[in-house]
Amino acid sequence: MNIHFRDVQTGIVEARAVLEIADGVFLNEVTILNIEGEIVVEFPQKSFVGKNKRTTYLDVISFEDNDKRIVWELEIKEAYRNWRKTNKKVLVYEEK
Repeated sequence: MNIHFRDVQTGIVEARAVLEIADGVFLNEVTILNIEGEIVVEFPQKSFVGKNKRTTYLDVISFEDNDKRIVWELEIKEAYRNWRKTNKKVLVYEEK
């Protein structure tokens, strides 16, 4: 799996990732979060409002079991850490 990251750095969002899951097949908008110092992978979801006015969320990608999801998350986290080693954060502050 090829993973390409784009730096975001707004709030708890560290980066966005695009996963090439097969030759020429991409999964967009995988989000890398930093929640209280822990790296968390969030897969994209689709949301819609039903007839009862409640918002329903559907996962864009599904796994047959939780073990496969964990393996993907670990692979993405490891790739992110390696990417972050070569692409350091640059924080820019305005003087007031």
